Amino acid sequence: MTDASADPAALGELMHTAFRGLRKRWMQQLAPYDLTPHQFRALSAVARAAGHGGGVHGGAHGGAPDTAGVDCEPGLRLKELAERLRIAPRSATEVVDQLTAKGLVERRAHPTDRRATLLTLSEAGERLRETVLADRKREADEFFSVLEPGDRAELARILGELGGSRDG
Repeated sequence: MTDASADPAALGELMHTAFRGLRKRWMQQLAPYDLTPHQFRALSAVARAAGHGGGVHGGAHGGAPDTAGVDCEPGLRLKELAERLRIAPRSATEVVDQLTAKGLVERRAHPTDRRATLLTLSEAGERLRETVLADRKREADEFFSVLEPGDRAELARILGELGGSRDG
């Protein structure tokens, strides 16, 4: 096997393998809740826009306004959801339709713009999100338990650096 520390392609493959394992666990964890990773990411983005913040997904958009006034509105526009998830608006519409059909997200009229619709979590959506976040924390604790605390901190630093270098 090639020394991964000297071969960026090998590092990429190791990272991809680790990610696939984490993603598989994540999909298995969401299955009993009848959610996909995309649906949960959307649920979390809508929650953060409403000021619920926190959780595993807190990040660049975790409660801080993206543009003037975004977080002052009582919900999230579909276009903003698509931007936050980095998906096409059509894909965001499909995800929101699925979440709405499950009673987890509601569409509401914008209070000042009659043409706009805002997305908010229903009470059921808020409860489910909190339950899944608690489960996800347990799953992540188990997944990363093979690492010593210092190694976890170093991994977080490295991944933050790699992730930060790709934004903007």
